[in-house]
Amino acid sequence: MEDRIIEFVDGLRAAGVRISLAESADAFRATEDLGVIERDLFRAALRTTLIKDSVDVATFERLFPLYFGSGGPPTFNPDAELKPQDINMLKDALRDLLGDENKMRQLLKYLLEGANPSREEMERLAQQAGVPLARHPYQQQWLTRRMLRQLGMDEEFEALMAQLIQKLQEMGMSRETLQKLAAIAEENLRRLEEQFEQYVGMQIAKNQAKQPRERQQFRGTDLMNRSFNSLNEREIQDLRNQIRRLAARLRSRAALRQRRGKRGTLDAKRTIRMNLRNASVPIEIKHKRRHLKPKLVLICDVSTSVRNVVEFMLRLVYELQDQIHSARSFVFIDDLDDVSAEFSHHRPEIAVRKVLEDHQPGYYNTNLGNSLSHFCKDYLDTVDHRTTVILLGDGRNNYMNPRTDAFQEIKKRARRVVWFNPENRRVWGTGDSDMLVYEPLCDHVHVVSKLAELAEAIDRLFESR
Repeated sequence: MEDRIIEFVDGLRAAGVRISLAESADAFRATEDLGVIERDLFRAALRTTLIKDSVDVATFERLFPLYFGSGGPPTFNPDAELKPQDINMLKDALRDLLGDENKMRQLLKYLLEGANPSREEMERLAQQAGVPLARHPYQQQWLTRRMLRQLGMDEEFEALMAQLIQKLQEMGMSRETLQKLAAIAEENLRRLEEQFEQYVGMQIAKNQAKQPRERQQFRGTDLMNRSFNSLNEREIQDLRNQIRRLAARLRSRAALRQRRGKRGTLDAKRTIRMNLRNASVPIEIKHKRRHLKPKLVLICDVSTSVRNVVEFMLRLVYELQDQIHSARSFVFIDDLDDVSAEFSHHRPEIAVRKVLEDHQPGYYNTNLGNSLSHFCKDYLDTVDHRTTVILLGDGRNNYMNPRTDAFQEIKKRARRVVWFNPENRRVWGTGDSDMLVYEPLCDHVHVVSKLAELAEAIDRLFESR
């Protein structure tokens, strides 16, 4: 128990809660005679000794069940609810449908036989889903869903369940038993998801706690050089407070480029024509006019894995509105939505908040291919030879059609297509990532895992090319 309390204190510190050595010692003394069985008293003792500031209560309440929970409720064994002949019928139906190699066999064992994942199975699924790289609580639900997908929880599974019900009906299972079996499967899915969610949350907290000193080392503007995924809520708020100052610097650089670039390159035809007409001595040099203010179309993934980056990108772009010719903004998870009107009617920080509130991630899959197709169908006329199209997302498409044909249609019309990706290059093309498919089709690709990289990528939009 002492080791778990030490891990919990490290987790709180990593999440931004200030805890002294004396307060840690107080926590040990206060819980010395209490066990986790006296859960409410144990929680109260830790909270009283470790939390001084009311702003940290929410962090405590979020982390406590991750460190001192039961690991989630075990799945329910249907043997007590079903007759032996029904259980045998179910096993025969599963054997006929699945064979020996079906990837969903393990998932159905959890849902219909009451088996629970072992520690080794949890670790394997977490590794495949990318949990070891997670550093922020907002990734918890998204990674939980990815672990379920690793087990086979997708449209194919739903089709298999329909086939199973049909087969059991043909084998003579009663309607009442089928309803009971469906209720057991639904309850076991909820329990399995809770087990995964608690495991993922615990791993994220441990990942955060691995580098507490590093967290204290980066403060103020140095937060710009920290990965978005490694920031706690307090640090993200610190960055929000810096956005206007950062935007002011970018605006100054863009305005300076605008002044320097106004004259453009020598326009030989106009120079000769004007000077022949006026017999000018000395010769009056004419330059080509240059359009340095970019025309932007933004297509942003607002699913869980990319949300923080989207917030900062939209804030920065719209804080620079006076340096942009025009901007249209679209967001997507499973389908595309035009949110440009929000930025016409509200200040950038309010508009971004409304957009994110109106497009909450849920239990549906990111579908970039479908969103690109929707854009080509309804919004392709927003792109012309002066437009820079920016896609912000991790390129993960949940194994769906990437629709590179739609992407190429957009590229044909645009001046350039730029991709901002918050994921490290080393994970592109792994799992459901289609990034290596999209990358060759882009004019530029920028990794934007931290605010400094995002600001640099946005700054380059104002360079003349």
